[in-house]
Amino acid sequence: MCVLVGREGPLSLEPEARMDTALQRARQGDSAAFAEIVREHQGMVFSIGWHYLGDAWLAEDLGQEVFLQLYQNLGAIQSANHLSHWVRRVAVHRCIDHSRRKYFRRESPLDESHEVAANGKPGDSFLSKRLRQTVAQLRDKERMVIVLRYQEELELAEIAELLNMPLNSVKSTLFRALQNLRGKMSRQVKEARYAFF
Repeated sequence: MCVLVGREGPLSLEPEARMDTALQRARQGDSAAFAEIVREHQGMVFSIGWHYLGDAWLAEDLGQEVFLQLYQNLGAIQSANHLSHWVRRVAVHRCIDHSRRKYFRRESPLDESHEVAANGKPGDSFLSKRLRQTVAQLRDKERMVIVLRYQEELELAEIAELLNMPLNSVKSTLFRALQNLRGKMSRQVKEARYAFF
């Protein structure tokens, strides 16, 4: 293990040990340590929010809510692993809460929002745009399962734990969501093909 010596003593380069140290210092009121925790997890929170809500501003607001709630509950967080799980779980549930609120509506369509680079591979922009729009039309749980499985690359058991759902329910929700997506995408692609020819 590689160790550096910093102003406050040894700093480990391993993420888990670094987060454990930051968590301990944040509990003692160290704002720089809390900022380190936020930096470590903000990309994940924004990604979940943006892909689920389809709005960068709402995703940023969501991040503010998640990290405020984290700050208020620092004493309940036991370890770096618990911290990551806790932050992801709160982000997931805040997304679902946002979409259920009566005032929730997209201020800008997904295709007008800036793209979050997932893997840097070039793709078919027409199909990507259609896919994002179609995913946005899914029901809350279906959309969240799709985002967590394919965007966040979580295993089905992890999704079940985050959503407080039985594993078989997650599997059936994913199956239904994929069927819905396939049906809607094939109809949209056919409609687009006829529009061009």
